[in-house]
Order: sequence, then structure tokens, then C-alpha cells
Amino acid sequence: MAPDAGGRVLSRDEVDRALARRGAEHEAIESSLLALQDHAGRRLLDGAELSGTTRERWSHAEETVTALWQWFDTASAALTAARRLRARRRHPSSDDLAELTALVSGDGIVLAGTDGRLVERVTWADLVERMNAGYARVLDMVIAADAVWSALPARIDFLAAEQHRLRDLAHAAGVRPGTHPAGDELARVTEELTALRAEVIADPLAFWRPTGGSSAPGGGRPDTARYDRAARALDDIRREVEAVIDVRKDAEARLVRLRDVLSRADRTLAEARTARGEVLAKIAASEVPAVSGPSTVLHERLALAADYRRRALWHRLSPLLEDLEVRAEDELQRARASLSAVTEPLAVRAELRGRLDAYKAKAARYGKAEEPMLVERYDVARRMLWSAPCDLRAAENAVLRYQRATAEALVSGPVRAPDAGGGDR
Repeated sequence: MAPDAGGRVLSRDEVDRALARRGAEHEAIESSLLALQDHAGRRLLDGAELSGTTRERWSHAEETVTALWQWFDTASAALTAARRLRARRRHPSSDDLAELTALVSGDGIVLAGTDGRLVERVTWADLVERMNAGYARVLDMVIAADAVWSALPARIDFLAAEQHRLRDLAHAAGVRPGTHPAGDELARVTEELTALRAEVIADPLAFWRPTGGSSAPGGGRPDTARYDRAARALDDIRREVEAVIDVRKDAEARLVRLRDVLSRADRTLAEARTARGEVLAKIAASEVPAVSGPSTVLHERLALAADYRRRALWHRLSPLLEDLEVRAEDELQRARASLSAVTEPLAVRAELRGRLDAYKAKAARYGKAEEPMLVERYDVARRMLWSAPCDLRAAENAVLRYQRATAEALVSGPVRAPDAGGGDR
């Protein structure tokens, strides 16, 4: 008698139980193969013009599917043969049990090659394991391709529709290829979406990322990196187009503000030039900075911006206005700094005058203002500060001398005049 895989012949009850298990396994395998045959992803793969990784893997998968059905037919034949043999007698003979054991538990199943020659003898368990492994490989590929086709093309189509609407909006705003960077980028994204959709349809497995460590078929996710980059690029383009449209809405108001800022800068520079002449006349100083004239470049660019607005060249006006707004504010700050720089000597003179009068008032409160030394030093400092041109350094020293003399008078009484051979104490 031919033993089973464990080295013994099964009893009648064991054979019956084994036949029941093999029948259930047979039905489950048949259901799985039929479901695979009817799977939407499988039908799409059958009818698609594939390329790349998907074409290569599907070619192997089709061979596996053919082998699965051949193995299933072999299993069906072995199960049918076992059932017929078991149905001959209510109480099978020893030879019947040996043959049944070989069919349901031993290596009595023969797998033949395509040319009909014997390939190998296997057990039912080995055959089922082989079928399950092949089925899992094919199902994994079918699920992956179906998942990519279900996820990406629809999203790409939706993004393409958004791109068409954005293109119309961009063209209305003058954002076109060759005239604005956003127009060039929009054309590039359009080409990318077209190419991406074609690649996804032809080679879906190139856009599948399996989940590491998962043995279940279909473990993974579609790779949306290129789609996500295109979506982000469209968002950036949309913001740029909206900025151009905003320019169209408030261009006149921004131009008015720019004219006002430049006008204030020009007036401030004119005031600084006038003040410089006054300073040079009143202050004996050679370090008064020169004052430049109005910025002809900014005025020319402002005129260019007004021309862009008249010609509705919004895509050119937008960056020009942004640049002008920054540079006009810088110009106004520069003018104010020039005015402060050229009038600083006058401010220093005014501060010295105020300090001199403040110390005289202090001396008067204590009855010391008419002290001869204080009167003399006050008169010297005042003549320097109220003469033109004023030597600020000499005047400051005179004010300091009066300040020290006042402090001494308040502390030690009347200030004595210097003797003939000495200076101030």
C-alpha cells in the first residue's frame, strides 16, 4: 500500500474526513480563481497597453494564472478520481484505501509539463501551497495596479481641470508663456500632468509603494509624489496670478501713493539743499555733507509703471510696483537722513545756546549772574554762538568754561579774575 506523507495508510473514516477537507479547499480555490478572473484590475490589465515594470510583471503573472488553472484542473481531476474510488464500495478494500491515501494525503498527484511529460509528483498540501503562493503574487499585482488606477487618474483629471481654469484666468491677466515666469511654469505643469497620466495608465506599478513587512496581497499605497509636486506648483501659480489680478484692481491707488512718496522725498531733498546753504553761511564747518538731487531712475521707472497700466500689462506692472514701493520708501528715508545730516550743526548750535542760557538762569537764581568772571565768560560764549559763521568747537569750549565757572561760583563764592600771569583756575 502507498503510505501518506506520514508513512501510513489512512483508515476509512480518515479518508472520508480528508475528502471533505479537500473538497472544501477545492471550492475555496475555485472561488478565489473565479474572483481573480472577474477582478476589475485583472480585466483592465488584460485590455491595457502596458509598458515598463507593469508589462514585465503582468507577462509573468499571466503565465502564473495559466499555471494556476492547470494546477486547479489537476487538483480537480485528483479529487474526482478520489471521490469515484471512494464511491465504489461502502467499505473500501486495503488497495482502495492505499490509493485513496495517495490521492488525498500522499504524493499521488502528478503534475505534467506542457508537452505532456511527467514533471513531478506532489501531495495535495504541496499543490495547495503552490497555488496559494501563485495566487497571492498575482492578486498582489492586480490589487496594486487597480489601486493606482483608482486613485491617480481621477485626481490627475481633477487637477487638469483646475489647470484649464487657471490657464484661462492667467491668460486674461496677461500671464502667458514667454511673457511671465508663472506662464512658463503653467505650461510646464500642463505637460507634466499629460505625461503623468499617460505613464500611470501604461505603467501603474511604477507608482506603487509596497508596505514593508506586510505579507498580505495589496499591502502598500500609490506613490503621489509627482502629483503632489504638480498640485503645489499650481497653487504657487494661482497665487501669482491672483497677485497680478490684485495689481489690476488697485494699480491706480498704488501709483498715486508712489507719486506721493517720491514727491515727499524730492521736497525733503530740496529742503536739505536749502538748509545746507544756510548751514554753510552760519556755521564754520567743512564737514557738512553734500545733498544729491532727486532720483531720475525712480521717476523713469514710475513713468514706465504708469505706461504698463495704460497698456494693461499687469504681469509686468506687478513686480515693478513691488520693487518701486520698496525703493521709494528707501529714497524717502535717504532724503530725511540727508536733511538730518546737513542740519545737525544748527541743532548743535541751538543746543549750546540753550545750555548757555540755562546756566545763566541758574546763576541768577543764586545771585551769581553778575559776577564779573561769569559776565565775561557769558559774553564771550554768546558772541561766538550768535555770530556768523559760528565756530562750533570754539563756542562749545566757551560754553564749557562758563559752565565750570558757574559751578565753582555756586560752591565757593565769588569767582576771582585770573592774575596777569595765569589762566583760569
